[in-house]
Formats: sequence, structure tokens, C-alpha cells
Amino acid sequence: MLLAFDTATPAVTVALHDGERVLVESTTVDARRHGELLAPAIATVLSEAGIVRQDLTAIAVGVGPGPFTGLRVGLVTARTLAAVLEIPVYGVCTLDVLAVDAVDTGAVTGPFVVATDARRKEVYWAAYDASGVRLDGPHVAKPASVATEVPVAGQGAVLYPTDFPNPVGPEHPSASALARVVTDERAELYDPDPMYLRRPDVAEPGKPKRVS
Repeated sequence: MLLAFDTATPAVTVALHDGERVLVESTTVDARRHGELLAPAIATVLSEAGIVRQDLTAIAVGVGPGPFTGLRVGLVTARTLAAVLEIPVYGVCTLDVLAVDAVDTGAVTGPFVVATDARRKEVYWAAYDASGVRLDGPHVAKPASVATEVPVAGQGAVLYPTDFPNPVGPEHPSASALARVVTDERAELYDPDPMYLRRPDVAEPGKPKRVS
């Protein structure tokens, strides 16, 4: 049993995959409540599937890129569960998850871009071929500097329609797509470490100045 979840975007998405298909999925879009939503969503998914945590054999987690706070919630949870249950945890680039979902749902038929909200009026983006293989990225940039006429999946296309005039679904990542990426080996797998692409907004204070 593979438990998959992603908190790198405003969506808190959780799914359970039995090796052949997704059994249960839960997704809530709320950019400010990742810490409150993830644990109850995991409990609900396990309960609806009729299993307990000890039945899990692996965990898949989105590693971003994404804002520091939300991304940290998912990664800390994944590492903790994996350590307690003594099972492996696989990290997947969240942009790759969106790309696989765009291909599988027929939203794209040629080369395309995935762009998500990076805040600060920027986007996280990556370019893909028609099969969802990443060709470039991930990067963080101002939308105007990466404006394109090709289809763009992800929330970035919704937020910046002038720069990305050809939006396609999905807007947010799906844990069921994340699970498929891992079970079907659809993209590169990573250690469960955050893909920030830039420094967090909060930094450690420097040394205090000497009083003269």
C-alpha cells in the first residue's frame, strides 16, 4: 500500500494506491492550513480504505518546488511516518506530478509548460515534451520572462493569463497522479528533501553587534 501526498501548492492532496489502482483520494485547496489539514486527510483516507498505518509499505511525497511553510508540512510528515513504520519514502517534483496528470487526462498533446505560484509575483516552472518528460527546469522566474504561447498547466497560468494565454488543466497537483508517478516510474525520484529554488523568507539573525 502506497500513501501519497503533496503540500507544495495551495492544495493538500492525499491518496492511497494498492499497487494497481488508487483506492481513495482527498484534496482540499487552502493555502493557509496545510498543517491543520494533512494529518486528518491521511486519517480519513486510511479509514475509508479500511486499513491502518501499519499496512502501508511505502510513502510518496511531493518535494516542490513550493513555498517553505506548506512544503515543510508534507516532508516532515513523510519522513516521520517512514521512520516510525520503517518503510521507504520517495520524493517527486511537484511540477512533474502536474505534467503527468496533464498528459494522462489529455489536456496536452504536444510540448507544454507547468507553472505554479511562487509568490512574490513569480512562478516555479518547467518545460515538458508531449509525453510529460521534463526538458528544462525547474526554475523560478517572473512570468513575463518566461511568457509562452504553448499550453501551460498549473496555477501559474490562471494567475498570469497575459503571459500564459493558453491555460490547461490541472490547476493543482493530484495525489493520485503522484502515486502513479511512483508506481509506474513516470519521473525521476528524489530523497524527501525540499526543492526550494530560493532561500526561505525567514532567515537566522546574524551575530549581535558589539556595543562600543
